[in-house]
Amino acid sequence: TEIYNQTSMPREFILLGFSSHPEIQLALFMGFLSLYLVTLLGNFLTIFLIGAEPLLHTPMYFFLTNLSLLEVGYTSSVLPQMLAHLLAEQRSISLARCMAQMYLFLSFGITECFLLTVMSYDRYIAICLPLHYPLRMAKKECVIMVSISWVGGFLISAINTASTFQLSFCGHREIDHFLCEMPAMVSLACAGKDQAHIVMSISCVFTLVCPLFSIILSYAFILGTILNIPSTEGRHKAFSTCSSHLVVVSLFFGTVISMYLRPRSSSSMGQLKTSSVFYIAVTPMLNPLIYSLRNKEVKAALSKALRKCGFQKTMGRL
Repeated sequence: TEIYNQTSMPREFILLGFSSHPEIQLALFMGFLSLYLVTLLGNFLTIFLIGAEPLLHTPMYFFLTNLSLLEVGYTSSVLPQMLAHLLAEQRSISLARCMAQMYLFLSFGITECFLLTVMSYDRYIAICLPLHYPLRMAKKECVIMVSISWVGGFLISAINTASTFQLSFCGHREIDHFLCEMPAMVSLACAGKDQAHIVMSISCVFTLVCPLFSIILSYAFILGTILNIPSTEGRHKAFSTCSSHLVVVSLFFGTVISMYLRPRSSSSMGQLKTSSVFYIAVTPMLNPLIYSLRNKEVKAALSKALRKCGFQKTMGRL
């Protein structure tokens, strides 16, 4: 029995979360519930506006629709479970649910890395090669690029999840985190950590480093093209078409890289939890606001939708 307990995979894990104090737990619950509801509202509203407004049926907004779907899936794979644990005395999660959470969380996250890269390519073609845009960003090509992003994200996630749950945990069940995330699970293992870190590093190269390098390269060409535009108004107009994407890329990649590419010696679980909160709960909430507040087409579609619903007076006051 002792040998079985040390070598077998635990049937369930305990997520330690943030704090055990009831007052703090309740405050965290209200805060994260608010973030989750705003995230759902903002992203579903973005999807609705793009679908309802024919003028927004362009490649850029097709990608934005997929980004909003990813954000909904991304947060929904973590926050409902976390909210339930904030009100529960027992914070256990079964092995199957832990595996499913890690798989979905990684799948949506990796897919978003690829999709943001595709969106930067869209801006590169639009600004640097505008005459080629109708051909290179035709509907078929856009669907293919988005499909590759989704399939690639879910495939790489399957490899990472499988490698993580092949580790030996020696009966350890307490995860010092609020979700079943790969770095936290690897730190819990008692054997095979070096191999798991190699898999995680290789995965980061393909899902973080390469996409980020491609995005930087795209914007290097974009910047060179913008600087060669003679008029100030033309430069401003060209830059405004990609400013929202730049902000989203900075927020997402900045927080994810601080989580997965931080040196192990300098990473505490408290820092990892803080980074996780930002890119799981805060960034998905901000993305619809960034695109809507900085985008005249989305604001016009929102205004049109509100007028159809009989909110002319409200919009007039705004």
